[in-house]
Amino acid sequence: MWQRRLPDDLLADVLGRLSIALAAGVDVRKAVAAEAGRVPPAWRGILEQAAAGVAAGAPLDEALGRSGGAIPPAVLGMVAVGDRTGRDAETLAAVAASLREAVAARRALRAALAPAAVRFVVALAVAGVLILLSGWLRDLDGRPLDILGLGLTGGRGLTVYAGILVALAVGTVIGIPVARRNYEARGVVRRVIERLPLVGPAARAAEAARWRRAAALAAGAGRDVGRLVSLASQAAPGLARDPDGVTERLRSGGSLEEALAAGGGLPAEVLVAVGLGEQAGATAESLGRLVPQLEERAQRGFAAAAQVLGWVAWGGVAGLVVLLVFRVMGVYISIIEQAGRRL
Repeated sequence: MWQRRLPDDLLADVLGRLSIALAAGVDVRKAVAAEAGRVPPAWRGILEQAAAGVAAGAPLDEALGRSGGAIPPAVLGMVAVGDRTGRDAETLAAVAASLREAVAARRALRAALAPAAVRFVVALAVAGVLILLSGWLRDLDGRPLDILGLGLTGGRGLTVYAGILVALAVGTVIGIPVARRNYEARGVVRRVIERLPLVGPAARAAEAARWRRAAALAAGAGRDVGRLVSLASQAAPGLARDPDGVTERLRSGGSLEEALAAGGGLPAEVLVAVGLGEQAGATAESLGRLVPQLEERAQRGFAAAAQVLGWVAWGGVAGLVVLLVFRVMGVYISIIEQAGRRL
């Protein structure tokens, strides 16, 4: 059963505390059970389910995955990597840090958009007031003045207008989680986002960083190729590969780089790192070397996209204000022309 997604800042705190506890030698069952008592009541059930799963012998990622969508698949994938490679404390700390960076980026975006959003709301409110006033005002022929040209006048028009705004707001609230799940499932939303300037490259860099980090951890722990591919695919679902297919290609005499490239979609820099690591016998080091740079590139891309989005929001508000001004001027010019024709 699907549940509302756990907030990233809260999830980062939970994973960060688990990392500290596990690094200090605390048993994972005790650590997860303690977290169930620390989170707010609204989210306690998720951690209680996880605690019950771990107590029953399930791996941490599977126990957390019982929440029915409350925790993102990419996070569960990285938790699985840490659990399967014996580097759970290190991996949980890295995931927590990544989540905190994402939260900080979103807060910066909201701060950048807040002034434009306030002006946009004020402009919409002014439009509502003009619709209401248009029911009382009349032109020289006694007809209501349709100030905005929307066919909405008076109290009834204001009701229709408010209903449209509420419907759009509800659609947005419902649509955001649906779009997020569609993106994680490699659906249409993902294909659209990947084609967007700034956002698309940043999203691909972030995903490549997760794939490389997971693969580096798996390789460093001595996992076979099939397990390496499986764990990396869990951490970065958008770059998933069939472990059996990759293994079969290796058995046929191909290199790991060629086997991974056959599925398409993996960034060239990831494949190059795999090839160099394979030649040098240091796959883990080669894969992990550029992870910080990829993460930094993703952060810069998202920050630039946020700045552009802020400019677009300002432009939208300015356009709406200009439209309102010209519509009001047009109405009064029309009245003056009517009066001139009657003289």
